Amino acid sequence: MHLIDFIIFIVFTLGVVVFGCSFFKKGSSADEFTSAGHSIPGWVVGMSIFATYVSSISYIGYPGKAFAADWNAFVFSLSIPIASYFAAKYFVPFYRHSGSVSAYTFLEEKFGAWARLYASACYLLTQIARMGSILYLLAVPMYILMGWNLHMVIICTSIAIIIYSMMGGLKAVIWADAIQGIILIGGALLCLAILMFSMPEGPMQTFELAANSPMGNKFSLGEFTSDLTTSTFWVCLIYGIFINLQNYGIDQNYVQRYHAAKTDRDAKFSALFGGYLFIPVSALFFLIGSALYSYYESGVAPLPAEIAQKPDYVFPYFIVNGLPVGLRGLLIASIFAAGMSTVSTSVTSAATIILTDYVRPFFLKARKEAKKVASHLSHHHHDATGQTTPLPHREGQGGGSAGGGSHQKLELAIVRLSSFGVGILGAVVAIAMLSVESIIDAWWTLSSIFSGGMLGLFLLGCIPQRINRWAAMLGCICGIFVIGWISLADLWQLPGPHLHPYLAIVLGTTVIFLVGFLATYLFNKK
Repeated sequence: MHLIDFIIFIVFTLGVVVFGCSFFKKGSSADEFTSAGHSIPGWVVGMSIFATYVSSISYIGYPGKAFAADWNAFVFSLSIPIASYFAAKYFVPFYRHSGSVSAYTFLEEKFGAWARLYASACYLLTQIARMGSILYLLAVPMYILMGWNLHMVIICTSIAIIIYSMMGGLKAVIWADAIQGIILIGGALLCLAILMFSMPEGPMQTFELAANSPMGNKFSLGEFTSDLTTSTFWVCLIYGIFINLQNYGIDQNYVQRYHAAKTDRDAKFSALFGGYLFIPVSALFFLIGSALYSYYESGVAPLPAEIAQKPDYVFPYFIVNGLPVGLRGLLIASIFAAGMSTVSTSVTSAATIILTDYVRPFFLKARKEAKKVASHLSHHHHDATGQTTPLPHREGQGGGSAGGGSHQKLELAIVRLSSFGVGILGAVVAIAMLSVESIIDAWWTLSSIFSGGMLGLFLLGCIPQRINRWAAMLGCICGIFVIGWISLADLWQLPGPHLHPYLAIVLGTTVIFLVGFLATYLFNKK
């Protein structure tokens, strides 16, 4: 690696960490840490939502998918306008006026504590899997570029992300996302221009070679058949609709950003802006993948067989060997921008859920009540004559502003410690994923399974008909069974139809909703 590239990369990475840490505020509260003080402009929140979408999964996985196959995965992006519309019209106003930064408080109010714990557990599993996928894809370019050990790159990157996430909270994450989003778009555009203008017969040769590939049209969006066992156009579209509705409707990453915006109008704008911006940018990444195929097919440069067999390695290999000095460092920095923004988002939102859905209701609530009783007794102790005399103050009993300050410090310490723990778990998953062939397939399959169909539970809570909490629980049990069946059918050779794993979230969500809805009538009738 040239010294200039190395300097650009190091300066950028350290700059992001320092920039994130600059938002550290002494004496801030856990609520300010998790909702950025409701002070962020709409366009910045929108860029943050966009950057959350465009992780290194998109930056490396999408080109790898288009290089090896076609544009079938782009159908996922085409489903985003549906989810964005519902988010701006219904989800944003609902969460902005819910009074809780947690996306799952609503489920507890409808169905009890079990529903909140179920949804939040599904969310935490999904985020840890996502962090692992992204950290893995951050390590790949550095391995190809400089031969650095993949394990060490994953660990060092995790530490850098954890530091600024812990120090600056959601405000640091959102502003860093916005800057990183701009850099990653610029880097991708430069890369595509170099690929297309390097073709022997000019840019149009890129489209000719990709469209007439021996493996079929590289720009194909997939088969328009009713086959549910492969990734057809319809399977990918339905999967995208369900995943994106879940993202916008019940994903803590997005709900926290709705709260961070200054006004309701800013929050609605951010939901639309972030989603719609992702569509052309994801098309850009798929076009890079097609251009990579044409670039190497035309004989401009050789592609080693071992790299060709690992589609996720092709784009990083081109960056190392096909870009001039300076741009190489910029592209590596932009890939890190994409990955760091998404991982930091997952770290902060997962830490928020641990505080709001587990620590506060089960540990801090009892502690707070005990302090309140102790404070009451200390100020109203009756002696033998029946007169009220104050007891001497004991350290740790709280009461007044001092007690409140102590409580806020404890919450802030917990959310920062949770950020550290979640970041470490993400690194462990990334190391476990080093043997995966296609990271985009692995991530989409895991997200479909770990989501647990929680969108179905959310939809049950949204309909006017009051759903019986036992019926909702029965729906979740049936949904989990269906998701497990679809996910394990091929692995364990189970009888019955073997469906594509992407459909796990679709059928799981549908079963939870239908069973919960129909079982309510049976319970009520009984």
